[in-house]
Amino acid sequence: MNLSLLAAMALLTVKVAAAAITGSSAIYSDAAESVVHLLAVAFACWALRLAYKPADESHHYGHDKIAFLSAGFEGAMIGAAALLILFEAGKQVISGVHIEHLGLGAALTATAAAVNLLLGLSLVAVGRRSGSPLVTANGMHVLTDVWTSLAVLLALGLYRLTGWVWWDPLAATLAALNILRVGYRLVRHSLGGLLDESDPEMETRLRSLLDSEAGKRGLAWHNLRYRHSGRTHWIEFHLVFDDTLSVGRAHAMATEIEAAIAGALHPDGRVISHLEPRSAEHEQQQWEEP
Repeated sequence: MNLSLLAAMALLTVKVAAAAITGSSAIYSDAAESVVHLLAVAFACWALRLAYKPADESHHYGHDKIAFLSAGFEGAMIGAAALLILFEAGKQVISGVHIEHLGLGAALTATAAAVNLLLGLSLVAVGRRSGSPLVTANGMHVLTDVWTSLAVLLALGLYRLTGWVWWDPLAATLAALNILRVGYRLVRHSLGGLLDESDPEMETRLRSLLDSEAGKRGLAWHNLRYRHSGRTHWIEFHLVFDDTLSVGRAHAMATEIEAAIAGALHPDGRVISHLEPRSAEHEQQQWEEP
């Protein structure tokens, strides 16, 4: 993320220079997106440090849910950049298109795109490997910058081939619409995380783990609940034991199951089980109802 912040500052300088040299609205749109990207990366760097801060007296579950807030902020910033790009393209349509020093502007834009492509793919890979929605969101944002740059280069290339200047605002508009799409996805994912939206794939995996771990010990289970706070998976469920089993033995078996499930969750798992006798298996307390 530190590398991403440094790259954002450097590439913003390059793109602003390219926009000033050429007067292209497409390149300007690319530079405008980079301004927003720099703000979003700065926020994400701060949020990432906060996410790894351990639990304390005022935050018993830690601070890692800030990752979803950061992803939402990044998505909102992407959307704002897209609206700014659409505004600039519309203004150019009204006032006319004037493009100069095409070769140098295209070279600077291509260099920025290549750097962002490598950086974006690296961030997405690290984010998915570490289970960090914050880093993944930042990587996706960087990759939207690549698409914007490619649209710019395509527009400039078509302008050079055909002499039709309207390729420039058209490319800016298409790039803005794509950026809006990515921004919506990030905001949608952020809201899902903040509201503890269920994950069908994770639920299937947890049910399989519980069936295996409880089944080989001759136990039943129910009332599975889970949520993901950005870095940590929080799992809870009920285990059903024979009424004649000692509390000590039941606790030991439950601990084994908890440890097996926590060990299978990446990068971090917190598992809590509730022990109940078979005679009370079908009783449902009001505070346990979903």
